[in-house]
Amino acid sequence: MTAKASLHSSNHAASYYAASANRETAYPQLEGSQTADVCIVGGGFTGVSTALELSAKGFSVIVLEARKLGWGASGRNGGQLIRGIGEDPEQFHNQIGTDGVRAIQHMGFESVQLVRDRIARHDIQCDLKMGYMDVALNRKHYRDFEEDYEQLKALQYPHEIEMVSAESIQNYVGTERYVGGLYDAGSGHLHPLNLLLGEAEVAEQQGTRFFEYSVVTEIQKTSRPVVKTDHGSVTCDFLVLAGNAYLGDLEPEISAKVLPAGSYIIATEPLSEEVCQQIIPEDMAICDAAVALDYYRLSADRRLLFGGRCNYSGRDPQDITAAMRPKMLDVFPQLNEVAIDFEWGGHLGIGANRMPQIGRLNSSVYYAQAYAGHGVNATHMAGHVLAEVISGQAERFDVFAGIHHRRFPEGKYFRSELLALGMLWYRLKELL
Repeated sequence: MTAKASLHSSNHAASYYAASANRETAYPQLEGSQTADVCIVGGGFTGVSTALELSAKGFSVIVLEARKLGWGASGRNGGQLIRGIGEDPEQFHNQIGTDGVRAIQHMGFESVQLVRDRIARHDIQCDLKMGYMDVALNRKHYRDFEEDYEQLKALQYPHEIEMVSAESIQNYVGTERYVGGLYDAGSGHLHPLNLLLGEAEVAEQQGTRFFEYSVVTEIQKTSRPVVKTDHGSVTCDFLVLAGNAYLGDLEPEISAKVLPAGSYIIATEPLSEEVCQQIIPEDMAICDAAVALDYYRLSADRRLLFGGRCNYSGRDPQDITAAMRPKMLDVFPQLNEVAIDFEWGGHLGIGANRMPQIGRLNSSVYYAQAYAGHGVNATHMAGHVLAEVISGQAERFDVFAGIHHRRFPEGKYFRSELLALGMLWYRLKELL
């Protein structure tokens, strides 16, 4: 029987990740008046990574999560740890210059290594497996990958990369759907919820205080910010807003710059080793280059986790399996008789220019959001950059803060329809 996930429950979505989590958190609800050097709103990768880094530097940190740690995109995503931050940093050359562009490109490499090093240093059990491939649905995609390959070489990317021809692609992914790909040994996949829970445990050992089911109702952006919930408050020197697509209207100035988009995943029953060798023999993460992309990988217990952004309208499909299973069978028709054990979805944050938004509202209030579905590594770099600037090192923060991000039109419904229209335009271009 398929475990169906609710996108709106206060508990974790009924996902494969929740079912295979290493532990379940039971942090208290915020009560009474508390103080900290830093208060962080949001218990996903951005918030937990920022807390981990700041607590290691000696800051006292409180993290407020409206539901459970990792409840949002951080605990529901495809688990793909892929190089790069944002879409084409070169587009911002006139805003941040050559040095800024290069800084973001190299942070895109460093961000993956940051996660790998943290997993190794703290022995976080999250099924990390290196190996990733972008796959091309047509010759244009393949030519784009060739340009990516040359750019990675020019930037001295420190890991093995290889262009894979149409004749060789089925050695890596057992389907006739693709005309080639770009292999990357420096990217990979993991169990995102277990990564986050492991990081939270380290942060807690360093002194971070976590509070769950603590919905923030008001923030006062004074010289010493005050964060209020129904049952308590936190007064702090610095405030970090890390709610991303789930921040809501808590801070309209930044909420207007990010749109939530739906992404959905199904997980099969465990597959035989023979079938796994047929479909993904090298056990790597795969992502195609379509606008409404497919992404997939094998779990540690040999399930195929198959995801995609099948909905940009803000309205979730009534039946995720019915929406996603045909997409899976387009790639792997040999799985027609395989059962689906889990289905779930969630929202990711997208900005108008597909570059993460890392900035501040005043000298005490910082934020990071809008990772556009490329968040496992980018959230960790955001946490690293926020910890740097709060501790007095602003160089890399200033690069991100120098990028202009447009506001979307007012009204959630209109903004969602605008995003759906924009994605339709890109899909039409893709077909021409």
